[in-house]
Amino acid sequence: MTEQANIFLIGPMGSGKSAVGKQLAKELLLEFVDSDTEIEQRTGVDISYIFEKESEAGFRAREREVIGELTERRAIVLATGGGAVLEPDNRRQLADNGTVVYLRATIAQQLERTRHTRHRPLLMERDPETVLAELMEIRAPLYEEIADVVVDTGGRRVNAVVSEICRKLKKLNAAALKK
Repeated sequence: MTEQANIFLIGPMGSGKSAVGKQLAKELLLEFVDSDTEIEQRTGVDISYIFEKESEAGFRAREREVIGELTERRAIVLATGGGAVLEPDNRRQLADNGTVVYLRATIAQQLERTRHTRHRPLLMERDPETVLAELMEIRAPLYEEIADVVVDTGGRRVNAVVSEICRKLKKLNAAALKK
């Protein structure tokens, strides 16, 4: 990896993007940024409040702006929100400006990891398992579309996931150098 390389983590809620991203950034000596945290810092309110006041469409507009800006930075590990891939501009920005790592998790794993949370607005109004299944049906093909690397996170410790990402990134970089 060059020192200017970006790594963008995509995947469903509960796949471990934030936890893995923090550890991966530390391992690779890069800055860690979380797009949802960035939105909250800029607005001064949490994501749930934005969903409540501006609807999902309002949140997605804010997210598109933030991802557009963050993908122009260099030497970062960016954890995106689970729905960031819904926006074609976001997919293009992510694919064009760094290596995209899809952290894949099953519905059962997502349920387990999100069951105690109160800050996931999409899970608040209906049966979480149904919602997660519906979201994955729409989003999984979009994750796959732009992923350079895919890593399953289920039943694994963060360090093991980070190690696998690093191995796969080295392979990817070695293949790119041979071209």
